[in-house]
Amino acid sequence: MNQEYLSTYEVFVRSARGLDHKHVGSLHAENSQQALMYARDVYTRRSEGVSIWVVEAINITASQEEDVESFIEPMDEKKYRHASHYQLPDKIDNM
Repeated sequence: MNQEYLSTYEVFVRSARGLDHKHVGSLHAENSQQALMYARDVYTRRSEGVSIWVVEAINITASQEEDVESFIEPMDEKKYRHASHYQLPDKIDNM
């Protein structure tokens, strides 16, 4: 296997009891099918997963930690997006 043709893939696994996929690690592979097989062998050895996603890392777009003030903090100004903004009816004790 030639290292220059390998891509980095991020691996997500959904457990038998889980509802969502969780990031479990990264690996290098020549293509997505190979990455899926590697992920199966490396991250689900004890049959803990029922579904695997592999995503080529180059296709992931992420916010940067240094952008938190301009990217995430403006959301705090929108109080209606937080459950604490709403008043519960008297009949409902807990939500």
